[in-house]
Amino acid sequence: MLSFCVHFPGLTESVIAAACSRVGQNVLHLDRRNYYAGNWASFTFNGLLSWIEEYKNQQEVQITESEQVWRSLIDEGEDVVPLSSVDSSISNLEVFCYASEEEEKEDETKAPLTSCQPVNAETVSEETTGDSTEAQDTVTGDDTTASDAKTQNEEHKVSEPKEEQHTSDISEPSQSQEEKDPQPISSPADPPVDVEKKITYQKLVKEGRRFNIDLVSKLMYSRGALVDLLIKSNVSRYAEFKNIGRILTCRNGKVKQVPCSRADVFASKQLTVVEKRMLMKFLTFCLDFEQHPEEYQDYTEEPFREFLKNKKLTENLQDFVLHSIAMVTQQTLTEEGLKATQHFLRCLGRYGNTPFLFPLYGLGEIPQCFCRMCAVFGGIYCLRHSVQCLVVDKASNKVKAVIDTRGQKISCSHFVVEDSYIRDEQRQSTAYRQISRAVLITDRSVLPSESDQQISLVTIPPLESSAPAVRMVELCSSSMTCMPGTYLVHFTCSSSGTAQEDLAPVVSELFHVSTIPGEEPSEGAEERSKPAVLWVMYFNMRDTSALDSSSYSLPSNVHVCTGPDGSLGSDCSIKLAESVFHHILPDEEFCPPAPNPEDIIYDGDGPQAEGPGFDESANTEADKSQAEEEGATHEKSPSTESSDPAEMDSVTQQAPSDTTPSSEE
Repeated sequence: MLSFCVHFPGLTESVIAAACSRVGQNVLHLDRRNYYAGNWASFTFNGLLSWIEEYKNQQEVQITESEQVWRSLIDEGEDVVPLSSVDSSISNLEVFCYASEEEEKEDETKAPLTSCQPVNAETVSEETTGDSTEAQDTVTGDDTTASDAKTQNEEHKVSEPKEEQHTSDISEPSQSQEEKDPQPISSPADPPVDVEKKITYQKLVKEGRRFNIDLVSKLMYSRGALVDLLIKSNVSRYAEFKNIGRILTCRNGKVKQVPCSRADVFASKQLTVVEKRMLMKFLTFCLDFEQHPEEYQDYTEEPFREFLKNKKLTENLQDFVLHSIAMVTQQTLTEEGLKATQHFLRCLGRYGNTPFLFPLYGLGEIPQCFCRMCAVFGGIYCLRHSVQCLVVDKASNKVKAVIDTRGQKISCSHFVVEDSYIRDEQRQSTAYRQISRAVLITDRSVLPSESDQQISLVTIPPLESSAPAVRMVELCSSSMTCMPGTYLVHFTCSSSGTAQEDLAPVVSELFHVSTIPGEEPSEGAEERSKPAVLWVMYFNMRDTSALDSSSYSLPSNVHVCTGPDGSLGSDCSIKLAESVFHHILPDEEFCPPAPNPEDIIYDGDGPQAEGPGFDESANTEADKSQAEEEGATHEKSPSTESSDPAEMDSVTQQAPSDTTPSSEE
């Protein structure tokens, strides 16, 4: 009998499964999809296109219940609770492609490689630089990621060094050609160079494996609940992270950097000397605002912006604090705004100049890391395998088993499920919020800088008083989420309409959106200075974070987990996972640290690992006499004195080496 059956493993469910498996519980993970993490998943570009097709087909197919299969498995005294077979958490999905749909011409790409003409030297150099960058990023990813399959690692390790060697050989002649005849380079831009830089839709599909596109856009506070749990449980060793390089904001159509640390404030050219002093004084107050209740107690029931006005902050500083530091809404109360500002400031400096981290290869790596921990301690995973209904004992009103889509009856003592699997008839309340999401692939950054490999967080104040604030995360290729030469941009906001209605005006303000795929903006136009959108997807996602156990009419041992919420961090999901775990196992520690591989002692390995030194106290009289004889031999032969210590060293070194294979196993 299983202790737990977890259905639809998102982040919350994966953490619960890992915590339960870690303390010795039997866990079975089921998911009707062919990938992990549910709505927290990351896709390659080609995988995302397949996901879009599955979504459309799901909406068109009429779902029929095969009740006759599982009705025959129900015994007397049992009842059933059917689960939903259609995921309704995603809605209003729209996809638009603005990249040129013409086929990629391989002849034009290869021509500069075999040509020695000076005119094409610049083209060769640029292509070489791009290829070597791609190879370097891929090699780095293979060396650092813990999620790729072993076969992929072997392929990359074999093929990519050859690619690097090939491109380095190409770059040397191209540089020599530039030194010999620089005149063609100083001439006006050649059309072949423009063609080489152009990114087509076919190029995106061809390089689709370089993308890791998240359905959810979140960052990790360096002192947030998720980072603390990753460190405590030792799950952090399964992934790698990149620091967020800068925090930006958009005011009056211009993107500016937000000064959030002491160094940034004093180095900022956007603030006057008076504003710098005002901002530093206010941020210093926020660090320990609880010690000065007289400063804010009159505004506890007032919006945070009113408190900022009372502090005589300028309009510019109010926007910085409200939208880019505290990241709260216009209606947020003062005390909540102060706590958000304090949390932001306390996260500064732990891992970099900003409070945020981002996992390489996308946010979908985090649920998979906890799935690995669960599997290490005995958890079982079954993809493309779903639960049709729950079997409830009428006497105790508890789930005693589940019936899967193959007609198998699986006994379990607890059932953990994501909200999207619950039917409306099992809900006490169907009032929930929606999140508007947009995913863009662009050709350059919204704010170019000396380093083009920066992850940027951009906050965009509402364009209208009734519109929500928009959060934008711009990912570079070094985050291993997009191909070199492109940026992956995520937009998120609370929904007031469809995702396209909420976010399309913001996208048009920051990016060039062509009316015809592949169309270039006209010369001298303002649109030419904006990054171009190559591909965009809009969709709405259900936010059920405000619901609790009282919102459902389900058996007491069914634990419903909400999906992703609209906040920037993941504290809500981690706190929910800990709450469910303690409700199920109140006497167990939540996610105790997993032992390091070198600290694991397997059965039968203890005596060998300790070495022969512990048996010295049990020496017999014969052993002592033998030692005396050996000592006499040592006095007669100096050569053995030099050899015996070496032998003792070899014996000493041999004992721990015997335990190495077992520890690796």
